[in-house]
Amino acid sequence: MVYRPARPIRSSEITPKHLWLDRRSLMAGAAAAAGATLLPAGAMAAGERAKLSTTPSKYSTDLKPTSLESVTGYNNYYEFGTGKEDPAQNAGTLTTSPWTVKIDGMVDKPGDYALEDIVPATVEERIYRFRCVEAWSMVIPWNGFELSSLLNKVGVQSGAKFVAFETLVRPEEMPGQRGFFQPLNWPYVEGLRLDEAMHPLTILANGLYGEELPNQNGAPLRLVVPWKYGFKSIKSIVRISLTDKQPATTWNMAGPREYGFYSNVNPKVDHPRWSQAEERVIGAGLLGGTQPTLMFNGYEEEVASLYAGMDLKANY
Repeated sequence: MVYRPARPIRSSEITPKHLWLDRRSLMAGAAAAAGATLLPAGAMAAGERAKLSTTPSKYSTDLKPTSLESVTGYNNYYEFGTGKEDPAQNAGTLTTSPWTVKIDGMVDKPGDYALEDIVPATVEERIYRFRCVEAWSMVIPWNGFELSSLLNKVGVQSGAKFVAFETLVRPEEMPGQRGFFQPLNWPYVEGLRLDEAMHPLTILANGLYGEELPNQNGAPLRLVVPWKYGFKSIKSIVRISLTDKQPATTWNMAGPREYGFYSNVNPKVDHPRWSQAEERVIGAGLLGGTQPTLMFNGYEEEVASLYAGMDLKANY
């Protein structure tokens, strides 16, 4: 397959950092004057998170990134609530350090790995399109590294065909995991075919906008698969398993007619309750409207060969 290096994003195209830092300063000053408390740690501005050492990537899109405020304030993360603003309001309760990821199954070097032993000292900036199954989209400047590099380090055994992922279960810190009404079964689980997991576009992200991931965006480590609907990109990963059997996935178990295992972005395959032909661009303003959804979310040239000969309506 052929990869075409994208034009690097000009600094003038990215939301100026001083704008959201000034906004944060105004909010902090107002809160202090009123004797109020500030937002929880999970909702802090990026300026209050650790900076990352990053390098540009040839795989970045040349589209203008969505504003930091939208990326961190409009989220689906049901462990912290079903509303779009709930994660930013509630995720400050999550403890993300220390963090350990269990890697097991069909690997040569199984074990419990500390986060600092997984994440490279320097990570890439990957500016990716992001498409939610709910028919809205963003462009997000993730920071991370290729999942394949980690899998190669632990050694994938012959016969492994899938990679399964599992997120944290900690109801005392994740309000959406406790109480009478729970929309999903926990832990949240996801999976990829091995060739999808090894594809260079598939990354594990530990940051965005050059700084550590906010809790509401999946801190401290999440999956990003840009040609699939967003719910495939599991957050707050605590386990990665190699297996020869297709793993169960949370949304597929919750609604198999609506959420398939593959969940590739496909404008020709509608969700049973809405069209996928168009998407609402978050942060585009009242006049931004919608735009046509691209096959594989615009990554068709890079990933279509993975599904050659497959019926993409049956394998949705």
